[in-house]
Amino acid sequence: MDTKTNSRIQKLEFLLKQMDKIHLRDAASILNVSEMTIRRDLSTESGALVLLGGYIVKDPQRLNENGYFIFEQQSKNIAQKMQIGKLAAEQINDGDVVFFDCGSTIPFIASQISDSVNFTAICCSINTFMILQEKNQCNLILCGGHYSRDNSFLNALTLQNELDAICPTKAFISAAGVHHQKGVTCFRFEEARVKIKAMQKAQQTILVFDDSKLGKIQQAYIGELNQFDSVICNVPLPEAFPQHAQPTAIAK
Repeated sequence: MDTKTNSRIQKLEFLLKQMDKIHLRDAASILNVSEMTIRRDLSTESGALVLLGGYIVKDPQRLNENGYFIFEQQSKNIAQKMQIGKLAAEQINDGDVVFFDCGSTIPFIASQISDSVNFTAICCSINTFMILQEKNQCNLILCGGHYSRDNSFLNALTLQNELDAICPTKAFISAAGVHHQKGVTCFRFEEARVKIKAMQKAQQTILVFDDSKLGKIQQAYIGELNQFDSVICNVPLPEAFPQHAQPTAIAK
C-alpha cells in the first residue's frame, strides 16, 4: 500500500471511531479525492473497512475488536474539524508538553499529529486518550477522576489532579460557544474549571472551534478571547469580533 493510500485509510479509520458509518460521497469530499479513489483504496486495503450500500463501515466481523463509541457531537461538522485538526496538529513540535482538552474537535487534532513527533500529552478525556495511545512517540498522561459517559470526560474527585504538577508548553482549548461580547463558553461547569486551570498553567493557549460555535453562548464561562494566544477556526472571525482576538490561524 503506497503512502497516500495508507494516509487516507488511516483518516477513514479515525472517522469511523467517531461514527458508525460515513457515506462514500462525504468521505471523498473530506479527503479531497474522487469516489473512485476511495473505492480503489478499500479494494487494496486489508479488510478492516468495507463499502456497504454506499457507506464505508468497519468490517462487521471485526466490530468486536474495539467496543469504544463516542457521541453525537463528534459526527457533526466533520470536514471543518478535520481542517482545524490538521492546522492545530502542525503546531506541535518535538519536546512539547501539550494539554488536550475534552470536546468533539480535540480528537481530530490528536489523530493528525505526525507519528514522528516526540512529545508529552496530558488529556482528560477517553476519546482523545484512545487516539494518542496509538502514537509510539507520545508520552501520555491521563488525568483521573469520575468518568462521564455524556462527554467522555474524567472529572477529578479532589481539588487537584495531574495537571497541577505540569506546566504545558501548549494547551488546546475547545469551546461550545464563542461570542464577541460574552466571550468563550462551554456546556458544563466541571469542564470549564479544567479548561481555566490548563490556561493558567500553559505557556501558550490555543482556542479551537468550528464556525457553528460562532455567536453561541453556553452556560459555563471559560474566559475572554483576548486570554488566548491564538485561535484556530475554519473561517475568519467576523468583523464584530475585536481585533485583540488576533492573531488568528485560519484553516484552509
